[in-house]
Amino acid sequence: MFVEINGNPLNVEVLGDGEHTIIAHHGAPGLGSLAEPRSSFGRLADTYRVVVFDARGSGASGEAGPYTHEQWVADVEALRAWAGAERIVIAGGSYGGFIAMEYAARHPSRVSAMVLRDTSADNANQELATRNAAASARVSIDRAKLDRIMAGTVRDDADLRECWLEILPLYDHDYDPAAVRARAEATPYHYRTHNYAFAHNQPNYDIKHLLPGITAPALVTVGRHDWITPVSCSETIAALIPGAELRVFEHSGHSPQVEEAELWEATVRPFLGKALGAR
Repeated sequence: MFVEINGNPLNVEVLGDGEHTIIAHHGAPGLGSLAEPRSSFGRLADTYRVVVFDARGSGASGEAGPYTHEQWVADVEALRAWAGAERIVIAGGSYGGFIAMEYAARHPSRVSAMVLRDTSADNANQELATRNAAASARVSIDRAKLDRIMAGTVRDDADLRECWLEILPLYDHDYDPAAVRARAEATPYHYRTHNYAFAHNQPNYDIKHLLPGITAPALVTVGRHDWITPVSCSETIAALIPGAELRVFEHSGHSPQVEEAELWEATVRPFLGKALGAR
């Protein structure tokens, strides 16, 4: 369904009808969509009400700006109100984790628990990712394409697709060229959103000072072989959020919710059961 949120239509799906509501934010603005959180958190719809959506400027949602963290956090808050949930579990992977953490820090009374996946609390991951890409023995990366996608200077949707295809082989623990091509074909491209996120938001991104103020129980998950938000980034997050739990998935890259799906689910379910049962 399409829901008008802060003057912009968002493509929203609601799965399940449990007592507690999870709002899960996808990553990769301008490239991501609700397909990722639907496939991961959708598995919890037997117990929870799960709300997934295409963020402003991504997927099938409207493209009205601005594409700032403040606007994306405001959209989550408006979506919570639309869903009629007093408190939510906020979840986010990769760039979606940036928004999940900012939401939890700025709306602590609205968050009952938080689940993060392969994310970072500042832009230190940019330099680490660039170094990891250059050192990869899997594929030889075109440095010009890497620089354009990381700096937010892609020329159009076609160029974004080519740059995305260039780095996609780095994401998974086990490289499958056919799966990489299929993922590139399935991706909805919005180069203006991507460029704004990486040219304007990323250079000044640092919310480490906000993390000690997060009051909700937090689970931080990450793949051992994540190239773009390495384990050290999750270790920083877990050290700064009071009482946060860190789980590293040894046979995953950037997507343990896919690469070690059963173990990831078996980690998230008891965490949520404990966190929500205590409240």
